[in-house]
Amino acid sequence: MVDTATFDYPLPAAAIAQVPAEPREAARLLAALDAQAPPSHLRVSDLPDLLGRGDVLVVNETRVRPSRLCLHKATGGRVEVLLLEPSDGGPGDGWEAMVRPARRTPPGTLLSAEPGAPPLVEVGEPRGDGTFGVRVLGDVGRHAAVALPPYITAGLADPERYQTVYARTPGSVAAPTAGLHLSGQVLDRCRERGVEIHTIDLAVGMATFRPLQVDAVEDHVMHAERYDVPGATIEACERATRVVAVGTTTVRALESAAATGELSGRTTLFIAGDYPFRVVDVLLTNFHQPRSSLLVLLAAFAGDGWRRLYDTALAEGYRFLSFGDAMLVARRPVA
Repeated sequence: MVDTATFDYPLPAAAIAQVPAEPREAARLLAALDAQAPPSHLRVSDLPDLLGRGDVLVVNETRVRPSRLCLHKATGGRVEVLLLEPSDGGPGDGWEAMVRPARRTPPGTLLSAEPGAPPLVEVGEPRGDGTFGVRVLGDVGRHAAVALPPYITAGLADPERYQTVYARTPGSVAAPTAGLHLSGQVLDRCRERGVEIHTIDLAVGMATFRPLQVDAVEDHVMHAERYDVPGATIEACERATRVVAVGTTTVRALESAAATGELSGRTTLFIAGDYPFRVVDVLLTNFHQPRSSLLVLLAAFAGDGWRRLYDTALAEGYRFLSFGDAMLVARRPVA
């Protein structure tokens, strides 16, 4: 059993980026493609120079939808509801949601935009995994906002900076943040160098951002997330010299499809330890929170050297988490 504390590290508040880099590709890039050589300190704008003909770059084209509701109980108490996904997998009034404060919001509570206004949401029963069923009673669209991570203390002047430039399919409650660094110019330069660019769609939900809340890593259970991998993407990956995944969500979608043979569905894949990667060779990713499933995935992919890379990034002033800088790392050699 692996202690979750293995994936802890000191993260100073000053290292957490509060705003995204401008322009997007100005974010710093810690490139570690050769385990025998020191990492290089570059910019995301340098990414095309690290790729070439035969490489396939795969991105998650999901779009973040407004999902955060700041509502009120009849007593005036404030309640935040985060709509994760429709309970039936399609449009309807039944949703799976996170509710805060959960202890003071029992099932049956009616929530409105303001005290005395018609109710918009009815809180249902807890589901045992930190979520609730809720019923949408009215038009919540004009009251919903995109949910930035809780460690981001101010709003964005331009909400599109929490969307990738290729975002297409609404469905996520959080952005696939590694992709926030990629601009149209960077992608065009990749194409000019012979790199194929393909897409997947994984709806980023609680599985991606929920921290590990168990003592042993093996006891962590991933929340299901919807994914879709086009056949053209899998075919491109099969003939690629290298498959370069933009973000951990892209890794999970590709590896889920490869492991199950199902190109679409719902995945609870938890990548940890000696996971046998079947598709991805190189990962472009941000610097993740301590004790997170994303960090566990990175360690499985890159090996024990992840900690050395994180120590280097902290010492060199890289910015961490959703609006932070990025790293490009090769998959660990198979023994």
